[in-house]
Amino acid sequence: MCLLKGKCDIKTDKNMKGVLCWCSLLFVICLLGEIKADNDGVYIVYMGSAATSRNSYNLLLTSLEESMAVLHNYKNSFLGFAAHLTKKEADDIARKPGVVSVFPDPVLQLHTTRSWDFLKYHSGVELDSKHSAKYNISSSNAASDIIIGIMDTGIWPESESFSDEGFGPIPSKWKGTCMKSDDFKTADCNRKLIGARYYTAGGGLTSPRDHNGHGTHTASTAAGNTVHNASYYGLAIGSAKGGFPGSRIASYRVCGPRGCKGSNILAAFDDAIEDGVDVLSLSLGSSPGYGPNFHRDPIAIGSFHATEKGITVVCSAGNDGPRKGSVVNVAPWILTVAASSIDRDFQADIALGDKTVIKGGGINFGELEKSPIYRLLYGITAKGNLTTYDEVDARNCIPRALDRDKVKGNIILCESTKGMYSTKQKLAGVKRLGAIGMVYVNDNARSVASSTGSFPMATVNRKDGQKIIHYAKQERNPTATILATVSVTEYKPAPVVAYFSARGPSFATKDILKPDVAAPGVAILAAWPDKDSVVKLTGKKPPHFYILSGTSMACPHVSGLAAMIKSQHPNWSPSAIKSAIMTTATQTNNMKKPITTNTGSLATPYDFGAGEVISSPLQPGLVYETETIHYLHFLCSIGYNINTIKQIASKVPPDFACHTNPNQNLISNMNYPSIAISKFIGKQIIISRTVTNVENSDTVYTASVEAPHGLKVTVTPHKLEFKKNKNKLTYQVSFRSDGGLIDDNFGAITWSNDRYRVRSPFVVRSK
Repeated sequence: MCLLKGKCDIKTDKNMKGVLCWCSLLFVICLLGEIKADNDGVYIVYMGSAATSRNSYNLLLTSLEESMAVLHNYKNSFLGFAAHLTKKEADDIARKPGVVSVFPDPVLQLHTTRSWDFLKYHSGVELDSKHSAKYNISSSNAASDIIIGIMDTGIWPESESFSDEGFGPIPSKWKGTCMKSDDFKTADCNRKLIGARYYTAGGGLTSPRDHNGHGTHTASTAAGNTVHNASYYGLAIGSAKGGFPGSRIASYRVCGPRGCKGSNILAAFDDAIEDGVDVLSLSLGSSPGYGPNFHRDPIAIGSFHATEKGITVVCSAGNDGPRKGSVVNVAPWILTVAASSIDRDFQADIALGDKTVIKGGGINFGELEKSPIYRLLYGITAKGNLTTYDEVDARNCIPRALDRDKVKGNIILCESTKGMYSTKQKLAGVKRLGAIGMVYVNDNARSVASSTGSFPMATVNRKDGQKIIHYAKQERNPTATILATVSVTEYKPAPVVAYFSARGPSFATKDILKPDVAAPGVAILAAWPDKDSVVKLTGKKPPHFYILSGTSMACPHVSGLAAMIKSQHPNWSPSAIKSAIMTTATQTNNMKKPITTNTGSLATPYDFGAGEVISSPLQPGLVYETETIHYLHFLCSIGYNINTIKQIASKVPPDFACHTNPNQNLISNMNYPSIAISKFIGKQIIISRTVTNVENSDTVYTASVEAPHGLKVTVTPHKLEFKKNKNKLTYQVSFRSDGGLIDDNFGAITWSNDRYRVRSPFVVRSK
């Protein structure tokens, strides 16, 4: 089952050979579908922090190991295991001392160059010469000891993106390993790719090697070396590089042909924390509405313990947009990333017989004549004789609705007003009937380029599609041709929030604003396995690089930025790194206008969080530090009792207690870089925030407020005066309305001095 409607060539593992799906997400494997009910009788038993329930864990594990039921042991930073259990056994274990939760092993889904240059320059921010050296992205090519862990489909170690030339010895803090298999040697790891693990239990993985491509693509986007003259058969040619090329990579293969098993993900978290990674990047997640029930969400559980250990966890927001409330990976300790476009467009022009040229999209390497000498046949004109199908079916090129004799040898013009069949099915049907090309009218398909290989296909939006339809209907002998795709840079407007990118508000708690930021996730060029016959063109050598779209591609952009910040500020906490990325984000596109969605509407924080990330300069000035105790109060507020919280967290203050009268403002008052308030009825609500001056100099910041009509927002004090011996200050924000506010109301609070601008978005909801 394909979760998204739209277009994007999905390539599967070789063990699923021949299974393709056109989806406009990133790299979603359609076979994953929703989280499967059939978990093969595997349950995850979660027992909290390793500092709390060690004796209970040992006793319970010993009793189960006698029956050889255990698949994974989680024993480093948190305790638990995955095992084959009956429902009754699972229920019995859930009642035993020291057990936080027991739940079926879920199957999570994968969320599936020029982008870095775009991030660096599109915001138009000028560097302060005094500080430019400190924050210059160009220094990121230098080798460092920062380690990015990638949980995905594995890695292709032979890629030039993972060469260790110029790298020094493996960092002494690294405690991980390079696992061997039939097709992966210990020597395949090096001083760049310092570790590779895979998990044989839940999911049947047999190697760290990536035969899918997704993991290689995300790893090189986060940390790949600079590779000059990279391209996909000449498209998107340029220097491909990761967000922080100087970082080391540790690959954790948690996904296989059957998806990404939760038990594998927890095992990878357990290993990665012990191995010594600094940043974890996960371009995968559950379906909307599944989490983050802390008892049942492997990513929420694992990332909590990683964050406790000082590891920044970055996750994709999901590809179920633009549906409201579809964002996933929404736990407040996760940095959640939406997807946006860059200033590059893949254009496949359609030349009509009346000399009109329409700028279509998509990626095709067709070899039709440049002159419009081919007959253009509107789907309705090619309708077959079967009475089962009507004219609407024919217009939409529904399989079996078209006549083979009419289609053969022509370019077919298809619409997308009827959604029973996927684009992949329509394309396959048109090709099977002998068409020599296809023009597809679909706004979403035009905004996200997908590859059709050597078959000439071009996508157009509805406005341009109407022009072609009019021509095809009015002209007695309509002709056309489809040109091969070319790359166009400095495309405007950019960025635009991708239609597939999942949207807020968070389904779990509307008092945390998610996603956090947006990053490039549309048509991203990155490394690819050599032995991939699906993306390889006939008669050509392997491309080494491939183009994909999705929040999977956006996530590693931010992971690379987080690693870069960590290298410059090794003592910064994950929340300080998150704050630096969020408060420096931009809300302006390359036309110096507000960022929009792909429909042209103004983007809101539900679309892109704090805004589009920038890569240079990252000068936060002030940061919001969210401490573990804030997360503990968050757990209190969503229903966890003090005993369970003491099991979950490794360090709980002796005097910690949940508030006896919890209310929604407790979550809104978490020291987060954004503010969200729900169920606002107009009465005054006061929210507190504490900021830390990270420049360690005397300075004064002044507040400014962007507020929607009808909402009065007051910041107290209006100025913050920092001294060298006083680098933390608290302010309050008062929200009040005389009534009349409905739905979602967006604004921002910005603190500025003569150097820095620290912006925090807010949303006030009436529901």
